[in-house]
Amino acid sequence: MRRWLVPVLTAAALAAPPALHSPAEAAVALTARQLAGQRVVYSYPGLVPPQSLLDRVRAGEAAGVIFFGENISSPTQIAGVVAQLRQAAAASPVPTPLLLMTDQEGGQIRRLPGAPELSQKQVGQLGTTAAADAGTSAGNNLRGVGMNVNLAPVADVYRTPGDLMDQYGRSYSTNSASVGVLSRTFIQAQQATGVAATAKHFPGLGPAAATENTDLRPVTVSTTLSDLRTKDEPPYDAAVSVGVKLVMLSWAVYPALDPNRPAGLSRTVVQGELRQGHAFRGVTISDALEAGALQAYGGTGNRAVLCAQAGVDLILASARDTGQGDQVVTALSTAYTGGTLDRAEFTASTDRVLALRASLP
Repeated sequence: MRRWLVPVLTAAALAAPPALHSPAEAAVALTARQLAGQRVVYSYPGLVPPQSLLDRVRAGEAAGVIFFGENISSPTQIAGVVAQLRQAAAASPVPTPLLLMTDQEGGQIRRLPGAPELSQKQVGQLGTTAAADAGTSAGNNLRGVGMNVNLAPVADVYRTPGDLMDQYGRSYSTNSASVGVLSRTFIQAQQATGVAATAKHFPGLGPAAATENTDLRPVTVSTTLSDLRTKDEPPYDAAVSVGVKLVMLSWAVYPALDPNRPAGLSRTVVQGELRQGHAFRGVTISDALEAGALQAYGGTGNRAVLCAQAGVDLILASARDTGQGDQVVTALSTAYTGGTLDRAEFTASTDRVLALRASLP
């Protein structure tokens, strides 16, 4: 992979950087906060992005922004917001496209009105043509308002009717091979439109019962290692095989892999199972940092550092509060300059994020 970032934190580098014209040029001038910001996705409340968020983007201290339903009243409105954010990013010292993302899975899980209207379960009942149509239409819908990342598809293999992934039709099938084929088809079709896809939630939330929601509380998925590797993980191999740009980690604990930490905080899962086991070379992204599953892991800053130590590249500060993103940037930059985070690994993560950004229209 082409190296995009070689941070040199000399005294001159920590000064206010000029606007430069390539990631390689900009790298030597980025401050610690700007380096940390390349790993943080911000969120905000309501329909209007606050000035504080525009300031962070303009300062080169944000990798991207995630949009939720409360941020969107119409395609025209959110296209205007995206234009504002892009204008701010154009003035930043990081000359690559901002990551502008949402959850546009289909069915009930859509932030934008319109396609894909079928849920993943409905697509699973119809087959590959429907998956290709869903991927193309999702990409075109997001591109139409200026977004460039979709936090979809769900590559989890659900187990029983009404369980966590099935209750909103978020899983294609109970059949691992079918989930792999349909995920791969959706990813190829969507990424052909210029919108990056995200396979989630590795190593799989398919076995979780209806009440086992990591957004709300700690969850342990006590699946055997054999089941994980023969049923839950193969769809991620399919996604990797067609160049999926991002993979989102689960916040559940998987005792068969690591009995001590949620997947997104576990080097065993991120670096071992995903990077080495599945040869994934793209960008890893966390689930929501404020999730109830992480209640035992301290505040925002501590969670962010643990996530980075595990090897997650992008951290999703999705509490609809720009202050949460600021806390993540502060924690990461402090850990980087203080040596808590390995500098070579930090560089590798920011390289991957900037390479992703540079690859998008």
